[in-house]
Amino acid sequence: MKHSLRRIALLAALMWPLALWAQQGQTVRIAFIDPLSGPSGDIGRNSLKSWQFMAERKNGAANPAGVRFVVAGFDNKGSPQESLNALKAAIDQGFRYIVQGNGSGAAAAISDAVTRHNARDPEHPVLYINYAAMDPALTNEKCSYWHFRIDADTGMKMQALTRFMAVQPALQKVFLLNQNYAHGQQVSRYFREAMAQQRPDVQVVGDELHPPFLGIDFTPFVQRIRDSGAQALVTGNWGADLRDMIQAMQRQGLTIPLYAYYPGLVGTPTLLAESGVRLPVYQVAYNHSNQEGPIGELATAFRKRHGEDLTVYAAYDGIEMLAHAMAHVRSIDPARVAARLSGMIFRGFSGPVQLRADDHQLQKGIYISRWQKVDPSHPRSAENTGYTFAPVQYFDGPGLAGPSRCQMERP
Repeated sequence: MKHSLRRIALLAALMWPLALWAQQGQTVRIAFIDPLSGPSGDIGRNSLKSWQFMAERKNGAANPAGVRFVVAGFDNKGSPQESLNALKAAIDQGFRYIVQGNGSGAAAAISDAVTRHNARDPEHPVLYINYAAMDPALTNEKCSYWHFRIDADTGMKMQALTRFMAVQPALQKVFLLNQNYAHGQQVSRYFREAMAQQRPDVQVVGDELHPPFLGIDFTPFVQRIRDSGAQALVTGNWGADLRDMIQAMQRQGLTIPLYAYYPGLVGTPTLLAESGVRLPVYQVAYNHSNQEGPIGELATAFRKRHGEDLTVYAAYDGIEMLAHAMAHVRSIDPARVAARLSGMIFRGFSGPVQLRADDHQLQKGIYISRWQKVDPSHPRSAENTGYTFAPVQYFDGPGLAGPSRCQMERP
């Protein structure tokens, strides 16, 4: 991998002047389609700011293609149907690059619609970048040549989480609590499957689903978790549902370890700080609060500008991979860019990564990080709380990914 990266860096350096001559001044317009209002609007707005911030920092001479990236937000209200309406509006306005992440249902609808559009109108193709929708089917049974996922899927994340949990010999009983839609259902399913392989003696003593984003009272759930004798809680909840669940745990003094996908998103660190470290929290994600190198500097600059944490680190990878693909093909045409992205190795925010050609799934490493006080080794505070998510274990991306089941139809 290191040798491949060196070769790519050398080629990029040699081609940079030619790429700038061919493309300097061209504008690449990206349509960001996610909830910008409603109960998950705070997450969507933070994500949009992240993409716009990275686009601005990687504009013109700051990227090897010499292009200008512009990211515009379209509110899908968290709905697959509204996502299709937003996609149509974006295409009608001339956008040829689509970004979306919050919700696998919306992701599936967009991927199908983009594929159909490109079949009908091959002269004006559209490319779709999925930065957070983790349904494994999107790069397997429902895979599309025009869809590129730059987050690890649920199967990969659950492999990392269960490998981490499996080496804790005292852990015997786990409770699962998730939102009742594709993502939450898959967290439950993949946890059961992966843990059965790692530690078949671990019991799932509760497995409950609840309606997402309806402002429900989590008090009865917390009581059932306590009554079950669970020694750990695993959840894929995010946004308001995760915050409401944590508040219910705090009110009832339930302090068993919480293993979660999204405790670093907007508002949750501030809430966690109320419990300090009395509530042990572990995050499974492709990033943590104290990434080093250029992305760490960008995270600091983002907080200074917006007063919020940078949480969508995938925005860095998305802009970076587009810039390098466009430099290589000396074009901003989505068809030529897609052909280059398929199988491409590039330097992401945490090191070299590859978009697997078989299914367009980014082979991304996963961190398990722990909620703790900042210290000299982990100085970047989450939401200025004095606490941070510090990495305790890293799992290499290719070691987490299973074999591809994608039967991709290529143009």
